[in-house]
Amino acid sequence: MKDKTRCVVTPEPELSGFRSLAPATYRASTIVFSDAHAYATRGERGIDGYSYGLYGTPTTRMLCDKLTGLAGAARCLLVPSGQGANAIAAMAVVSAGDHVLITDSAYPAMRSFADLDLARSGVEVEYYDPTSVADLKRRLRPNTRLVWCESPGSSTMEVQDLPDIVAVAHAAGALVGCDNTWSTSLLLKPHRFGVDIVTEALTKYAGGHSDLLMGAITFSSDEVAKTVRAFIGRAGIGVSPDDATLVLRGMETMALRMSHAAVTAESLIGRLLDHRAIAEVLWPPLPTSPGHAIWQRDFIGASGVFSVLLADGFSQNLDAALDAMKTFLIGASWGGTRSLVAPMSVGEWRTVRPWEREDLIIRFSVGLEDVSELEADLDAFLAALCGQKTTTGDATPAV
Repeated sequence: MKDKTRCVVTPEPELSGFRSLAPATYRASTIVFSDAHAYATRGERGIDGYSYGLYGTPTTRMLCDKLTGLAGAARCLLVPSGQGANAIAAMAVVSAGDHVLITDSAYPAMRSFADLDLARSGVEVEYYDPTSVADLKRRLRPNTRLVWCESPGSSTMEVQDLPDIVAVAHAAGALVGCDNTWSTSLLLKPHRFGVDIVTEALTKYAGGHSDLLMGAITFSSDEVAKTVRAFIGRAGIGVSPDDATLVLRGMETMALRMSHAAVTAESLIGRLLDHRAIAEVLWPPLPTSPGHAIWQRDFIGASGVFSVLLADGFSQNLDAALDAMKTFLIGASWGGTRSLVAPMSVGEWRTVRPWEREDLIIRFSVGLEDVSELEADLDAFLAALCGQKTTTGDATPAV
């Protein structure tokens, strides 16, 4: 081998006797083949074979295998974001002339995608009450292709009756999809109830460190998975093996992080309940939260994400209250190590049942900070809502 060639060609290492606990990161665009016949027949390798880096590497397949097992699914596909998972899953299984039913509590970006992009493709979009299977059943049509769920809703926290939804949707010949990001497959396994397509933003709890974007789509059958996989291939959609490695690493601590966040959330919520500035706390473990009985029946735990509704007259001090917190940071998303808070509008995203309260929800995501500092932040938040001027740590809010 000449020197110039030696610089280009890297020898294969001897791996016998070497085993790392960390998964290897395989980066590739081109994948080479052993001979001409292997290249000519690469299309016969199917969904599990390797043909080009865009369609999978050993690293992304490791992540898919882990997610498939956790979800109790038949197949997993990776896409660049959580909303990408929602949009791709829906777009791939519907056609012009189809009818789609989407929960009224869906993530706003999913609603925008449905109203603009699905509708532009000739798909009729309709919304249903997330708390009423009867309302869903009434809206089903012979051409309903997909029923979309999000349980719980990521801002208003309605828990949906997935077993009953699956029963009525399948009886009508429709597929059922569900965004499972709040719970992850650790706390809820929608495929066990017959849900056909489950999406999750790996950006959040699975990645766990607020430094990557990725989504997963899992399937109860290979038939539907192959349809979506073909669409992904035609659209040229793939994910970075480096990001997949980060998700694999994040998942190793996901159960511990989620458990800690839930325990801390319960402690913090205790400081909010019955406070005069707080009208309601939305968190499925609370008996007053919509769908609490279903959560008790179907889930094995809770995440650290909850929402707060303010009592009348207190929103005028919201900016000062948010600014009074120093450990909770203002920002979108959730599931990382840092605690986050974000105010958001709800009314413009509701069409089935008008939002009759003040058009403001404050969503909290609990991270891994010391609980005493988060409690001090909440005390400062509540004090500022009540018009008191305080700094974090010296607040004694009125109740």
